[in-house]
Amino acid sequence: MKILDRYILITFLRTFFSVFIIFMFIFVLQGVWLYIAELAGKDLDISVTAKFILYYMPKLIPLVVPLTVLLSSIMVFGNFAENYEFAAMKSTGISLQRAMRSLSVFIVALGIACFFFANNVIPWGEYNFYNLRRNIAKVKPALAIAEGQFNEIGNINIKVESKSGDRGQYLHGVVIHQKSSTRSGNYKVIVSEKGELKSAPDSNVLQLELINGNYYEEIVNRDSRKNIDKPHARSYFENYIFNVDLEILNSEDLDEKNYRGRHTMQNISQLNYTIDSLNNQRKEDYNILSKTLYNRTTYAALNLNLNTQGQDSLYQGEILDLYTASNKVQVINLALNSANSTKQIIDANKKNFESKAIWLNKHIIALHDKFVLAFACIILFFVGAPLGALIRKGGLGLPMVIAIVLFLTYHFFGIFAKNSAEKGSFSPIIGSWLSTAVMLPLSIYLTTRATNDKGVFQFDAVLAPLKR
Repeated sequence: MKILDRYILITFLRTFFSVFIIFMFIFVLQGVWLYIAELAGKDLDISVTAKFILYYMPKLIPLVVPLTVLLSSIMVFGNFAENYEFAAMKSTGISLQRAMRSLSVFIVALGIACFFFANNVIPWGEYNFYNLRRNIAKVKPALAIAEGQFNEIGNINIKVESKSGDRGQYLHGVVIHQKSSTRSGNYKVIVSEKGELKSAPDSNVLQLELINGNYYEEIVNRDSRKNIDKPHARSYFENYIFNVDLEILNSEDLDEKNYRGRHTMQNISQLNYTIDSLNNQRKEDYNILSKTLYNRTTYAALNLNLNTQGQDSLYQGEILDLYTASNKVQVINLALNSANSTKQIIDANKKNFESKAIWLNKHIIALHDKFVLAFACIILFFVGAPLGALIRKGGLGLPMVIAIVLFLTYHFFGIFAKNSAEKGSFSPIIGSWLSTAVMLPLSIYLTTRATNDKGVFQFDAVLAPLKR
């Protein structure tokens, strides 16, 4: 490697890793703030918090790496141009493409590494992060209950004044509001002096033993006149065992199906297999619906009730005129009921098909995102490097502003395109590649302008006549 290539590469790498660490730190803090409700007030030890951050970091790479490449290239090449190092290179016959050669090799290698990272490490991080969030209360049941506030766990709200013990298993001043399974509202209140969590660390059931307390239940009669006196039942207990299923914790994630086959947890081979399965399932669903609608028409049995022997004339009148008034009403009611029933079946299946189509589109987008990340690093480098050479400004001032504006444009294009593609507005493949495709012409344009030593925009054709 020549001295010039080594100098450019070392300068870029120094800036690249510095910016990468800064952005990763910022995004990790943003993620911790996003999940602060799951971490704060739960006495998490350092190892659990470290795992939480470690599993969260891989999903930040598709955001951090392209932004780092863009900003680093603008800063490095802007600094070269500002210090007239490019002018010295050009005076010796070294073009911009020649100066970018060593960095181009590094960026291509970085893109390939990002592809393998997205295919292997990100699914691993997503899988562990998902299960850590879901199982955090199962690993340490006391974490489900924070001091001094009501904690909703399934159909109960529990509040404790203080906790003690090495695992926080001893509770003091316990108040529980239990929701009714038959009607809305809290009609049961349990108050006890002490409590103890006795469930095993790996158990799915939170077993709580309450000591020395009272049990109150409001009695609601169907006859509202009997509820004027607010009847209720009260009982005292020395020991009361309360069991809570911890599977109901983190219900938002459980609604998305807890299995390893989620689209964010799969590599390319798994995604291809899942996409084929979903396509086959959709075809089968369409066939089942079509057969159901066909059978409801009883079209195949129509000829069983008709005698067409000896009838060779064509009837030109109204069909209903062939029936009596009472039969006409029956025929019309039957037709309306059949049409309404068919419409309800179609509407119900329409929502089901839409949800399955969104699920399929998410898998297709996740598949192409692994390739998009690699190409995005390369294209954004060829946007940032010539742009830095054109603006002739290094440092963190103007390059930071330009990089953030360009990246936000790239990122928002990607978000809007993917959201629309998930809902079926257009192909999910287009939704994955649209933001990168928008940046491709810009990279070609800027590289051409920088190679020919021209400004970003050429206004001479407009300004010259005005000056004259």
